[in-house]
Amino acid sequence: MRTYLLKRFAMTVLVLVLVIVYLTLLVHVVPGDPAKSLLGPRANPDLIAKTRAAMDLDKPVLVQVGNAVWKILHGSFGTDVFTGRSINELVGSALPHTLILAWVSLGLAVVIGVPLGVYSATHPDSWLDRITAVISISCITIPSYVGGLFLLLLFAVKFKVMPAIGLGEEGNVLDYVTHLILPAVALAITWVGYLARLIRASLLEVLNQTYIRAAMAAGLSPRLIFFKYALKNALIPMVAVLGVGIGNLMAGAVFVELIFSRPGMGTLIYNAIQGRNFPIVRAGVLTVAFLFVAANLLADLAYTYLDPRIQLDKVRG
Repeated sequence: MRTYLLKRFAMTVLVLVLVIVYLTLLVHVVPGDPAKSLLGPRANPDLIAKTRAAMDLDKPVLVQVGNAVWKILHGSFGTDVFTGRSINELVGSALPHTLILAWVSLGLAVVIGVPLGVYSATHPDSWLDRITAVISISCITIPSYVGGLFLLLLFAVKFKVMPAIGLGEEGNVLDYVTHLILPAVALAITWVGYLARLIRASLLEVLNQTYIRAAMAAGLSPRLIFFKYALKNALIPMVAVLGVGIGNLMAGAVFVELIFSRPGMGTLIYNAIQGRNFPIVRAGVLTVAFLFVAANLLADLAYTYLDPRIQLDKVRG
């Protein structure tokens, strides 16, 4: 296990370095001068030159890449040339709101989607199974931004029972949770349907396996067979999907945060792209990339608990 973790850690560092290199080179691929775009058309040449120097754009490309990798590996994203604030501070203030939104959405998807899938698998071809299938497929086809707009118009504009935008009153936990409900539901809608169909298919396959029939023939409790053997093995594909799904949730959070005016990573990256503020874009995208890689690592570790055969293969390797 230690060797496996070291390999995954090395792979994580390599992926992040490649992302840094790509984002640094991206500045030179996009047309236009970021310093001029950031300062506006009336900026004088001296101010543009100082801004380019502050953004490391006055140095050769290889030096820019090296400086970016060196700073980020030492835990620094630099300073925002526009506000003078530390980019670490800007990311640190936005990241918690996006993480809360993503994890609450993921929790809602699991809490709703898994029971729907289990019920469909244990009652195949029933009328409730068909209704669940229609609901699941409908949820899968609804993008998060469409669901967000619909929920906003329905519950905030039409019936006025939920707050529309923002995070709520500062320091008021209940108000924060209330403002979180609509964005979290909008982000979770697609995953509710996807997990429901995935769990149904996986559980039906497991229930038809030989070892499940053997356990039933041996007289084991149906409840024990279902929860200890069938459901546990049926959850393995879901864990694999959720490892990748964190990245999709973070991407979906960009649109949801814009719709509900939440000051998270999505809003931070979007505003930075609009202003051509590439240091903040690089910091935001790199943070999301790190979370994506970390989520996949956690999913791999969960495999070893859910499926001992994977752990055995690692020992043999």
